[in-house]
Amino acid sequence: MSETSGGTSSVAPPYLIFIRHGQTDWNAEGRMQGHKDIELNETGRTQARRNGKALKAHVEQAGLSLDDLHFTVSPMLRALETMRIVCAELERGDSAFTVDERLREITFGVWEGFTIPELTAQSPELVARRKADKWGFVPPEGESYKMLSGRIGAWLATVTRPTVVVSHGGVMRVVRGLLLGIPTDEVPKLDVPQDRFFVWAGSRLDWV
Repeated sequence: MSETSGGTSSVAPPYLIFIRHGQTDWNAEGRMQGHKDIELNETGRTQARRNGKALKAHVEQAGLSLDDLHFTVSPMLRALETMRIVCAELERGDSAFTVDERLREITFGVWEGFTIPELTAQSPELVARRKADKWGFVPPEGESYKMLSGRIGAWLATVTRPTVVVSHGGVMRVVRGLLLGIPTDEVPKLDVPQDRFFVWAGSRLDWV
């Protein structure tokens, strides 16, 4: 599946491969992770290996050199473990990447560790406000998608060379939103698969 930008983004890098970290137990349970450091489960490690193998095949088919790609990752445990597994599949060193604090997941503040049904029982009015405006809503002591987009947009503007990034679901959403010019109210609802990744080249986004 391909997606094409409706316009030219001022922050669009020339070439970007974006991999979301593999599944964790909290993902499987529907718990808000945010800045909580949760490790991958076995499903997540299998997904990371799949993405590493698929990335190796993609690079070979595209006639690219791994030496031409910059690898960078969120400092969070689940992202770091995913990157190390991907690098192992590429036969790269398990520290052949940089860590960038700006790539952390959106933080849900005091809501982290809870599911939406649990939060609805505790704070139904706040959950209703979030449902009405997921882009602008700020959880208690947390971060909105609008705030995250500002953080990630600033990072994206610094990506000037072909880059492989491992980060998070919220980050994946806002990167796609920025690259493709997706309306902000749609960005928080975008699908964020863990068993495939996207490749951005110029003005086109493809899933692998």
